Amino acid sequence: MVSGRTEAQVRPGTETDLGALTDLYNHYVRETAVTFDTAEFTQEARRHWLLSHPEDGPHRLMVATDPDSRRILGYATSSPHRPKAAYATSVETSVYLAPEATGRGIGTLLYIALFAELAKEDVHRAYAGIALPNEASVRLHTRLGFRHLGTFGEVGRKFGRYWDVAWYEKELPSR
Repeated sequence: MVSGRTEAQVRPGTETDLGALTDLYNHYVRETAVTFDTAEFTQEARRHWLLSHPEDGPHRLMVATDPDSRRILGYATSSPHRPKAAYATSVETSVYLAPEATGRGIGTLLYIALFAELAKEDVHRAYAGIALPNEASVRLHTRLGFRHLGTFGEVGRKFGRYWDVAWYEKELPSR
């Protein structure tokens, strides 16, 4: 139970989640500037992304499901921050929630589970980019210990307009 608002179970994502995860992400591609992807994904095109988040290591995929229906309510990931070797101990994190699951504490639950797994790994910093405006995401990241680093002005163009992206950083406990 999360603050009495909802029940959800959090577990590592698996290949059987691919369809639901693809549908959830495609909602954000179609309807929002939260992601700067502009074309929807097929399940097959999204398979590589899913497989790049194994059940161990610094790049994880955690999903929250409804305990009764087992429907996916959201997911959180840690992915490579940059491709060069010196960045290996830094990850970029993100959270996506089903529209009906927002405001219920599920993002917090997902991030807590993700950071618990990352505490077992050689990861030093987590970064998050937030397309603005997005007060809910800013509150979530700030509440969980991220600090604002700066904002890239009009860095992405989607839906015929430019969007700013605020960057946040979180120190992770050393192993």
